[in-house]
Amino acid sequence: MATILSVSGSPSPTSRTTRLLRHLDERLRQHGHEVTTLDVRTLPAQALLGADLRHPAITGAADLFARADGVVIGTPVYKAAYSGLLKSLLDLLPQYALAGKTVLPLATGGSRAHVLAIDYALRPVLSSMGASHIVPGWFTLDTDVAADDHGSPLVAPAAAAALEQVTDHFSATLGGRTGTLTLAESL
Repeated sequence: MATILSVSGSPSPTSRTTRLLRHLDERLRQHGHEVTTLDVRTLPAQALLGADLRHPAITGAADLFARADGVVIGTPVYKAAYSGLLKSLLDLLPQYALAGKTVLPLATGGSRAHVLAIDYALRPVLSSMGASHIVPGWFTLDTDVAADDHGSPLVAPAAAAALEQVTDHFSATLGGRTGTLTLAESL
């Protein structure tokens, strides 16, 4: 199966975007994919803001992108666009860091008024970075994402069902299993 890099562009340690990604990551693993996570907020701020292309954390992040067959990019929407933190990382990656990759863009936000941020703000950047295929993205309201008492992601049923369809399409594009797994497949 495919190697997938799941990138959270949220600056918050209690991010709903990151929770949504971890929910999606689990489904991709059930489909047989190897999923690696990258929370951009864990990269050194000085390296990101100082454009230190030689910093080990930045070269390590670039290596994760290079090794991935598919990339899930998740971001909160601020001021009708993706996060500045995500922009900082994308600016430091090689121009064609997404060449040959299938990309799934995801966004979270407080209002459906931001639903087009994926297509008008994020998709053009991903395309300019050479993504071979950008599957239809998905926007989820912040209120549809929470965490249980142990910090595990909880996604509202309607949002989870829609996200499953998006995830299954992305998985199928990468050659993975899709749909509901049987008990034997999940063991």
